[in-house]
Amino acid sequence: MEKLYFASDYQEGAHPEILRRLESSNLEHSPGYGADAWCASAREKIRSACKCPDAEIHFLVGGTQTNLVIIDALLRPYQGVIAADTGHISSHEAGAIEAGGHKVLTLPNANGKIFASQIRKLLDAYNGDANRDHLVMPGMVYLSQPTEYGTLYSFAELTEISDLCRENHLPLYIDGARLAYALACPENDVTLPDLAKLCDVFYIGGTKCGALFGEAVVIPQPGLIPHLFTLIKQHGALLAKGRMLGIQFDALFSDGLYEHIGISAIRSADRIRSALASLGLPLCFSSPTNQIFCILEDALLARLQDSLEYSFWEKPDVSHTIIRLATGWATTVSDTEALLSLFSSLMQHK
Repeated sequence: MEKLYFASDYQEGAHPEILRRLESSNLEHSPGYGADAWCASAREKIRSACKCPDAEIHFLVGGTQTNLVIIDALLRPYQGVIAADTGHISSHEAGAIEAGGHKVLTLPNANGKIFASQIRKLLDAYNGDANRDHLVMPGMVYLSQPTEYGTLYSFAELTEISDLCRENHLPLYIDGARLAYALACPENDVTLPDLAKLCDVFYIGGTKCGALFGEAVVIPQPGLIPHLFTLIKQHGALLAKGRMLGIQFDALFSDGLYEHIGISAIRSADRIRSALASLGLPLCFSSPTNQIFCILEDALLARLQDSLEYSFWEKPDVSHTIIRLATGWATTVSDTEALLSLFSSLMQHK
């Protein structure tokens, strides 16, 4: 049996429309560093999709790079960033934020999320501490949509956090590495225009959502971060052939592609969740998006090694492992059915 690949949502190359545009424009001459017509067109399409005509749009190559640049740009040297203890910046970026000089101030998560009440409690504790001048000052809030557990913030939850942030003059930043899968999810009630109204900065993920690479940073209030172009350059994050990013996002934001590219991934993930539950395999984290988390006995997991590429998540005890399966824009029905057949066979011969 050919090995199945469900370890992540960025194992394939790029959507065919992106490849077509890259090939057809390959020998064009254009200015560098994002000053080309492709980037200009992509910016206008993103502004239109976000209903934010004045927004600044910057294109960067990857998610960790984007988080590092934006968080460092928003914070003063003595400030830290509030995040869930499971947030990507606190769990899967190798200490990039701390290496940049800023502490990640973690809060306990509930299904991957943090809430306004927790943030308020942290702020009250800081402001009420007579020794706060010796402490790291909370300077911004980091969320991701979807979360690291594939769960979603509701419009009401984001609004409450946004209101609290504005009351306390804290920038709210949302990591949208998998944003296309949130937008495609029936349970989602947060739109791109909502994000533009509720956030100070957010980014639209491309790497995990059909692009070869790339993320689009959206700053609804122009000038919020002075000289951001120069800061991107200073962090070694400015792509000389910037049109490679502009072409991809221009394609993703043509004819509603970005808003629809994740639909098949959500359908496949729902099919997998339903089938695994019917086989008696426990699911966790209540994810409605393209990430599926299940608990397997280690003895069963050992029998999957040669047939399935998956992501290790954590060990809840000495004899079980939580694994993550991820669908993506390129996941096919045949891939999905083959995966379910594999698990069915595994459980029949348990």
